[in-house]
This record gives sequence, C-alpha cells and structure tokens, in this order.
Amino acid sequence: MTTQATYRAMVAVSRGVLELQERPIPEPCAGQVRLRIEACGVCHSDSATVEGSDWVAHPRVPGHEVVGRVDAIGDGVVGWSIGQRVGVGFIAAEDGTCSSCRKGDFVNCSDPAISGITFDGGYAEVMLTDARGLVRVPEALEATDAAPLLCAGLTTFNALRNGGARPGDLVAILGLGGLGHLAVQFARKMGFHTIAIARGGDKAALARELGAHRYIDADVEDPATVLQEMGGATLILGTAPTGKGMSDIVPGRPRR
Repeated sequence: MTTQATYRAMVAVSRGVLELQERPIPEPCAGQVRLRIEACGVCHSDSATVEGSDWVAHPRVPGHEVVGRVDAIGDGVVGWSIGQRVGVGFIAAEDGTCSSCRKGDFVNCSDPAISGITFDGGYAEVMLTDARGLVRVPEALEATDAAPLLCAGLTTFNALRNGGARPGDLVAILGLGGLGHLAVQFARKMGFHTIAIARGGDKAALARELGAHRYIDADVEDPATVLQEMGGATLILGTAPTGKGMSDIVPGRPRR
C-alpha cells in the first residue's frame, strides 16, 4: 500500500504541452482500485490526448497500456487483492445501458470510460481505474513486454480471432511495426500459415524470428501475386495500412 503523500504524473496541460506534476495520492471511489504503475506503453492514440481534440479535456494524464499492482481498493470491489499484478487497457469500463452494451457489443459502448482520455491514464506513478476493466498479468511477464498487449496486442489478437481463418489457413500480415510484429507471433501460435509483408530485405530475418513461414519484400515482389500463387490468403490483416497498399493487396485473397 502506498504510504507517500504525493506521486508524479506527466500531464497534458494544454494542446501539445506535457508537464511533469506532483499530485496528492488519490483514494479510490466505490468500484475503483488504485494502481501503483510499473509500466505504460506509448501508443499513437495518446497523441489525441496530448495534442487535444473535441473529446479530450485538459488537463489530462495520457496512457492506456498500463501494468501495475493494486495499491488500494474501493468499496464494493471483489475479486482483487492488494499487491495483485494487473493491467488496464483503452476501454476501462462501459456504461452497461446503451444500445450497444445491451446487445453485448461493449467495445462500441456510447459512453465508455477510456483510459487517458475520459479519465487520467498511465503516464504516472499512480492511477485510479474502474475495477471492471482489470486483467491479471503473470508475474513472469516483464511489465514493459506486457503493457503493449493491452492495446496493440488486443487489436491484433481480436482481429485474428474474429477474422474467420482456421488453423492451416494462409494468413498475411501487412506491416512489421508495433502491431505487425505482434500479429505475426499470434498468427503463428494460432496455427495459421503465416506470411509477413513489409518493405526491405532487412526485415526478412525479423519476420522469420517472429514465426513467419514466408516473408514478402514488397519492394521486390508483388504481394498479391505471391499470395495468389500460394492459393490466396483467407485473411489479410493490415497493420501499416495506406489506401494504395491495402488496395494492392486485396487481389491476394482467394479467387471465387
């Protein structure tokens, strides 16, 4: 349990301005927990908080890829204990009453609690969050490895899980960046025949290390042609999409 009276946070105080602040340690309200943060990933979406938008009010602490330990527990919270290692991602809670929530489509909740956007996020030593959005994080997993899984990992994992491909199917991952390098690993572990697509021969070794069965260098080969020669990709996951890049690769799907 935290004994100090203050904590440090990087606060977006106005458009484009981050400021290191010392703040009083807050107490969790009913349904909340307080986290002592171990690591927080840096996501492109955080720029919406820092640079400002119509749906982000300053001051605000960015950060939605958070790993930490439960430090205090609010009234009504069950199933979590002090010192437990947890994570919280982009959507920390849903309202439970809107049309989407009533259909079980929680990700499209009309009034969600969003880490680092509707409430203060993980660019800090301490964070309050709704207990409903917590997930357990294994002790064996480094905090810096676990944090990106709370957003980039969920994004790619759910796309692959819900994309309709089955083990043995040909699955192509476009891009080997922050999302793509995770998608390749997930795809291989899910049993897909995994093809990684990027630009430059220097990425071939990384693609193989991550588990790709084949690497396509888009500077040298036409990805759609190669995929067609292999029978067509059941699923193409674009993690570094451009309009032209995605249009060019669509013909790599199976012919009907």
